[in-house]
Parts: sequence; structure tokens; C-alpha cells
Amino acid sequence: MITLRHADISDLSAVADFLYDVERFYGTVDFPPRQQWEQQIKSLLFTDAPAARVLLALEDDKPQGFASYIFLWPAAGVSKSLFLKELYVRETQRRRGVGAHLMSRLCSIAVESGSSRLEWTTDTDNSDAQKFYNKLGVSRASAKVMYRAEGDALVRLSRMQLGRE
Repeated sequence: MITLRHADISDLSAVADFLYDVERFYGTVDFPPRQQWEQQIKSLLFTDAPAARVLLALEDDKPQGFASYIFLWPAAGVSKSLFLKELYVRETQRRRGVGAHLMSRLCSIAVESGSSRLEWTTDTDNSDAQKFYNKLGVSRASAKVMYRAEGDALVRLSRMQLGRE
């Protein structure tokens, strides 16, 4: 049976494991030392003003999947939206309902918090994720184009904004 609960500091190691798995999925091969990785997670998630919340899916008290999310404002009018940043289920647990449980609970959290919607993205080449989301019966949003500033572009744009370039 799948149970869901929000991660707390006692789950730091499990969250770190999941994030290693996610990074490997996206092709990362070089990781910082484990202690540094966990310290960064701790400083971002388990503080008075966390950067995100993590919802864990457990089976027999063993973490099988997670979802990280934040609230964004404004959404429609002056409402807020729940933004799903990452949904990940261990490969051995896929197609067993873990992801659907997580999505259902996220929708409940959105409704209970007064959010007007739940939003997320997936990579264009992640056909398995797209099939999963299609099975949930939600519509694909095509009205938005996602942009990302990172690395040198992020630094260059930060200097432009401050008039340093």
C-alpha cells in the first residue's frame, strides 16, 4: 500500500538519493561529495522558509517516489498556482500507481490551498512522462514557451540588468 507524506529532516538521505537518481536520469555524471549534497538540500528544504516542499510516496515505509513543488503567484487573476517542479518514481515502481497517487495528492494540496491550478513541464523528448500525463486526462498547455537562463548567459544577463555590461 502506498502512503504519502511530506518529507522532514529525517528524510534528508532519502531525498538526496532521489535527487541523485533524477540527476543521473538527466545525464549528470559528476556529483559533489555526499555531505555537501545533503547540506545544500538541508539548507534549501528544511528551514523556516523552504525553497520547496517534497511529497514522498512510501511503500512499507520505503521511499518509492517523490514530488517537489512550490506555489507561484500570481496565477489566474490574483490567485496562486501549485507548480510541480519534479516528479520521480523509482524505475522498479513505475506503472504501479505511485505517480498517480502523487499527482492526486498534489491536486488535493492545490485545491485545499486555494490554488487555481496545478502546472508542470516535461522535457519534449520524455515520451514516457508525456504518456503518463496524457493518461491522467489533463490537457497539454501549448500557450507558453519556456525560457532558461543559466551558466554564462545567467551571469551576462545579471550584469546587463545592473548596467555592468
